[in-house]
Amino acid sequence: MLLEHRGRRPVVPESAYVAPSATLCGAVVLGENVRVLHGAVLTAENGEVRTGANVVVMENALVRGRAANPAVLGEAVLIGPHAHVNGATVEDEVFVATGVSIFPGAVAGARSELRINSVLHVNSRLAPESVVPIGWIAAGDPARLFSPDRHEELWEVQRDLDFPGTVYGVPRGTPMRDIMSRQTEFYGAHKDDRPLD
Repeated sequence: MLLEHRGRRPVVPESAYVAPSATLCGAVVLGENVRVLHGAVLTAENGEVRTGANVVVMENALVRGRAANPAVLGEAVLIGPHAHVNGATVEDEVFVATGVSIFPGAVAGARSELRINSVLHVNSRLAPESVVPIGWIAAGDPARLFSPDRHEELWEVQRDLDFPGTVYGVPRGTPMRDIMSRQTEFYGAHKDDRPLD
């Protein structure tokens, strides 16, 4: 499904394939020979989603572009099933495995590998040719690797990355009622989306 959002339409070259059950919403620009498989969603909220050539976005993955942080996928990138790339840059030849989460402002360096269910945290930069092990978290600039059981050490790095400010535009400690009031208003813009033929 192709949707116009905030007056912007997806751009899909003839060489690309978008599965009938996939969704491209708003300012999404695909490169040559891109494949977007069933259930995948590429949504340009108030920013852009751009891909290079020879990218595969697998089943049920989400790629979200934001005003301050567009989603940019380089060339020869794999986005695995159920992966989540939100306002991040994924450089050329990166392997993003099943269930990976990459948060706004993050950069996955060229030829890096993010293995199953790993995380690249907000505003973090993963060096080229790095590997994030299964279930591990990469955080900081440059990113350091943390196993899930090292939460206290991770928090020392994560705290200063400003997740609430980057993702929600609010200071840490803002009540969820306030955050969700802002979020429901923001995503309410989808009420005006228009399907394209």
